[in-house]
Amino acid sequence: MSNKVKKNALRAGTITAGTALMLLMSSPAFALTRDDGDDPGPGLSVIQTLGLYVAMPIVLFLIIAGLVIVSDKSRKQAKSKG
Repeated sequence: MSNKVKKNALRAGTITAGTALMLLMSSPAFALTRDDGDDPGPGLSVIQTLGLYVAMPIVLFLIIAGLVIVSDKSRKQAKSKG
C-alpha cells in the first residue's frame, strides 16, 4: 500500500472512532428517565402534527412566494410605464 492510501485509511479510522465515541458519550441524552424539572406537555395529535410540520411550511412558502411575485410584477409595470 502506498503512503497516501495509509494516511487516508488512518484519517478515516480516526474520524470513525471519534464519531463513535461522541455517539456513545451522548447516549444518556436518549435515556427514558426524566430529569429534574422536566415537564413535558401533552403530545400532539396526528392532525396537529401534520398541520404544524406539513401545512404551515407550505402555507408560509406560498405567502412568501406570492409576495415576491406581486412585488416583482409591480416593478415590471413601473418600468414599462416610465
